[in-house]
Amino acid sequence: MTLQNIKKLVIAFGLSSFCAMSFAADEAVVADANKGKTYAESVCVACHGVEGNGVDPNAPVTMYPLIAGQHAEYIAKQLKDFVGVGDQPAARHNDIMSPMAMAVPAEDIVHVAAWFAKQKINPSKATADAAVLKAGEQLWRFGNAKKGIPACAGCHGQEGHGLPAQYPSLAGQYPEYTESQLKLFRSGERANGPMMRVIAEKMSDKEIQAVSQYAAGLR
Repeated sequence: MTLQNIKKLVIAFGLSSFCAMSFAADEAVVADANKGKTYAESVCVACHGVEGNGVDPNAPVTMYPLIAGQHAEYIAKQLKDFVGVGDQPAARHNDIMSPMAMAVPAEDIVHVAAWFAKQKINPSKATADAAVLKAGEQLWRFGNAKKGIPACAGCHGQEGHGLPAQYPSLAGQYPEYTESQLKLFRSGERANGPMMRVIAEKMSDKEIQAVSQYAAGLR
């Protein structure tokens, strides 16, 4: 989907009226996955597919992550970060996701997140050789004390399932996507995870690749 088509889609969903809205507190909103499915079928489908497992095996997976089965709280947080909350500016920027996130009214974000959270992920697979995977396992389980890199498992869990809101599930994620995000954190281009920025700044390209490949094989 081209940016021009995305802009047309955003306009169709009333971006102008959405921009005037601030995010209301959604803790009291009861998430309705069926309502979220409406947006999955009309907005999210182009890149993530209705169930969050993507639509095209040849799509640029560095841009379109697997989101099926991801924590609802984490999905909701990312959607808000792409737009901003109240007077707070957007904490995360992407030429495609930023306008797409704006196409979902603030009060419906919890519904969209609930829909994708209940779907079953079709996990990716590690493609690296045994040596790279071994290095990735070492970083995942134990970190690198000499460089001040903590174990990934400390936040994301030994099996990569993470914790709601702050720590996403990385198990089965496209290794290319995980790698691209770690590099964005390292460069400072992605700014909505201060702790990850500090950690990624200490990681080499080889370390980032290794841990991304290892995470792809977790289940």
